[in-house]
Amino acid sequence: MRLSWFQIIRLGLVQMCLGAVVVLTTSTLNRLMVVELALPAILPGLLVALHYGIQITRPNWGFRSDTKGNRTVFVIGGMAALSLGAFLAAVAVILFASSFTGGLVLSVLAYGLIGVGVGASGTSLLALLATATDPARRAAAATITWLMMILGIAVTAGTVGALLDPYTPALLLEIVGVVTGGATVLTAVAVWGIERRVVAERETEALPFRAGLAEVWAEPRARIFTLFIFLSMTAYFMQELILEPYAGLVFGFTPGQSTQLSGAQNGGVFVGMLLVGIAATGLRLGTLRMWVVAGCLGSAAALMAIALLGQTGGALVPAVVALGFFNGMFAVAAIGSMMALAGQGRSAREGTRMGLWGAAQALAAGFGGLVGAAAADGLRLFVPVPAAFGSVFVFEAALFCLAALIAARVVEGRGGAARAPGPQLVPGE
Repeated sequence: MRLSWFQIIRLGLVQMCLGAVVVLTTSTLNRLMVVELALPAILPGLLVALHYGIQITRPNWGFRSDTKGNRTVFVIGGMAALSLGAFLAAVAVILFASSFTGGLVLSVLAYGLIGVGVGASGTSLLALLATATDPARRAAAATITWLMMILGIAVTAGTVGALLDPYTPALLLEIVGVVTGGATVLTAVAVWGIERRVVAERETEALPFRAGLAEVWAEPRARIFTLFIFLSMTAYFMQELILEPYAGLVFGFTPGQSTQLSGAQNGGVFVGMLLVGIAATGLRLGTLRMWVVAGCLGSAAALMAIALLGQTGGALVPAVVALGFFNGMFAVAAIGSMMALAGQGRSAREGTRMGLWGAAQALAAGFGGLVGAAAADGLRLFVPVPAAFGSVFVFEAALFCLAALIAARVVEGRGGAARAPGPQLVPGE
């Protein structure tokens, strides 16, 4: 038995909860540390890099899903760990005001829990989708669940931003507590009973994890796609930790306004993904390669505009929404390829492949975010604040252009073959 559309939507609710909780740590708490507490941007950059670095364990979670099952336990348990970590991270932000050491120690523990929770819950969820979804529905299922995650991010960021003004520590804990507690309960309700009703076409194995991972890494398609994801996601995430501080320091945005800016950006991501999903799947317009390249080049243009606005002044929100829109175009095409490619090669390794690509994305996100924050801090010592942040945005735009060139060679389009100096990637349709 395969997942029905209703069950796919239920699993999408878990993705929505993941996005809702994670956005609190990467936007709201990051902004409070840099602007309200005047801490260097490298600090939240290191903390977020920690939670991404811990997600190098994603292949292990995926492999366990392939060989041992118990995906429901990992999904719910991971969400509980993520929610606890996010709440402790909010407590740590408040603690920084009275004790830097205490706040730092609690933050390290909190972001460690966040990394474990995202890795366990997210990878196990994607493994269930990859193995229990009919092959003809995999790309559509990926689009649906990812759009629901973006919806969770956008709605949470916008709502929290509106409720957080005027900011007080007690209000922060109240809001974070409601979001994290609600996410855990909704996840349990959404996923409960689904795994028992579907046949995931997997058998229990005693194969060691390293041997299973080596099998997947030996597949040229999986290996090339892993490298592509790492580079493109580095470009994708470089602005994550500096955009809200940039809005606060250069444009004078309040905490609530900058959080709403993040919501507007992710709203753009949602629209971009929805447009590509309708155009490429429903109307059969364009190719997978075209959407990836257009998304990368459009993201580069939006980043150049954001950098220029810091020098000349003007409306920041439209440029940020445009960045989100083109990010969404790129991301949904890459996700379509990922879901389709997960079923290629050695059978019963969908979870391991999803874990491998998830680890590559997580490491790229941590690396990109850390480099962006460190570069902004370093440049601020020598040049004005607008120029410091703008230089990072320009560098990120250059990375997107490089990613577009690589995508033109390694990503296939529908009915066409964009060839690399090795095996092709499969189309994500």
